[in-house]
Amino acid sequence: MIRSVKDFWTGLIYIFFGSSAIFIAQNYGMGTATKMGPAYFPSILGGLLIIIGLISVIKAFLRTGTPIGKFAFKGMALVLGSTVLFGLLVRHTGLIVALPLLVVISALASNEFKWGSSIFTAVVLTLFCVLVFLKGLGIPLPIIGPWFGG
Repeated sequence: MIRSVKDFWTGLIYIFFGSSAIFIAQNYGMGTATKMGPAYFPSILGGLLIIIGLISVIKAFLRTGTPIGKFAFKGMALVLGSTVLFGLLVRHTGLIVALPLLVVISALASNEFKWGSSIFTAVVLTLFCVLVFLKGLGIPLPIIGPWFGG
């Protein structure tokens, strides 16, 4: 009956995470669109994830898709490890060191990894995040951390 197992399970995962975000945000204040409370963004994002998940589940019954491939342990370990490393390093080394490490290490998970494009992406993403999040929005993260004299 399910014609695309990959779409079906992907949809269920989106629905799970969207529902979890909305459930966790229940105890926070919602606010309004002009004065957002702590529950506003997780609730909107959770709702969007649920909608995308429902579309994917419905699509699984209508279209034939590709089968689920083998599980990529190396890729999962690199992406998860780079995310944990970013969380551990960002306050000590600053965003200018932690974010490029996150990008390059997680890019190593791809079978199509190339040093040049990974470093370029890391530089552009770091500049973008510094300008938008640190300078524009005032997120309290160091650009250069105390380990490097910041």
